[in-house]
Amino acid sequence: MPGQTGLGEFDLIARYLAPLAAAAPGAFHLRDDAAIIPVPPGEDLVVTTDAMIEGVHFLAKDGAERIARKLLRVNLSDLAAKGARPIGYQLILGLSGEPDEAWLASFCEGLRRDQEAFGFPLYGGDTVRSPGGITLGVTAFGSLPNGSMLRRSGAQAGDDLYVTGSIGDAALGLETKLNHRLFSSAAMLFFDSRLHVPTPRLAMGQGLRGLAHAAQDVSDGLVQDAGHIAAQSNLKAVIEAATVPLSLATRQAVQDDPDLLDVVLTGGDDYELLFAVSPNRASQIAALSRSVGLAATRIGRLEAGQGVVVQDQGGSPLTLRRAGFQHFGGS
Repeated sequence: MPGQTGLGEFDLIARYLAPLAAAAPGAFHLRDDAAIIPVPPGEDLVVTTDAMIEGVHFLAKDGAERIARKLLRVNLSDLAAKGARPIGYQLILGLSGEPDEAWLASFCEGLRRDQEAFGFPLYGGDTVRSPGGITLGVTAFGSLPNGSMLRRSGAQAGDDLYVTGSIGDAALGLETKLNHRLFSSAAMLFFDSRLHVPTPRLAMGQGLRGLAHAAQDVSDGLVQDAGHIAAQSNLKAVIEAATVPLSLATRQAVQDDPDLLDVVLTGGDDYELLFAVSPNRASQIAALSRSVGLAATRIGRLEAGQGVVVQDQGGSPLTLRRAGFQHFGGS
């Protein structure tokens, strides 16, 4: 990282990170090497960890503030998929070279903005030198009533499969970024925002406790993530491609180039909630959707069998070039 300042590790913590822990009494102003995470009586502690690596999840030119906000939001999305209320997080901050204080200030401003927005203070972590580019990690903590956590497993044959929001916007943002694909200027701004600043669906996730049989967030592609619910529940997922909710910008892009449907269905970074629910709960899902102001669309079903089938409007299976993103295995 450019900008040699001579800033030491402990000065970095005191100047940039300790203020982010001010709202977390158990963080002790980051002056200890452990923290106390409070959990209300009668609730379980939910813990999840996610990392972002330069060159894999982001580019340095994406901007420090947006990188920080996405780092928090993808972890908040994991809590949302469990039905949890956010408590706080710990941060791994791996910097290449000497700290660039301008970059750090922008990065910590991004953390501060979203900490305040989501009630999600810093509870500590670690700062290290990273020889291979910027390495970031968050361990997120949340809570929920005992025994109420949503899991990938638990779906039942006959369940409907729902997804929130719209699918494929972030994947098209990545298309513009990596493959230089052009859309209208308004569409490109929208796709870029969806890629870099996703919205964790916390209220919906908490509302799904006791309603959904299984849930997860869509991070590695709709088809692949539906496959996780299906596999963990020993069922087959059937996705009806024509029912998958698309934004106006993505719908127009697919109309202009039908090959993009493959990208939309298998691209990652949507961070919407995908969940399985009994058909007799449809009215409750509709009411929940209205109460939190977020669309939830039925996109298929779960049935006996294995794997994932994506059907066209006539019910015939579609052949996709890939299932979704994986860090290993050639995807």
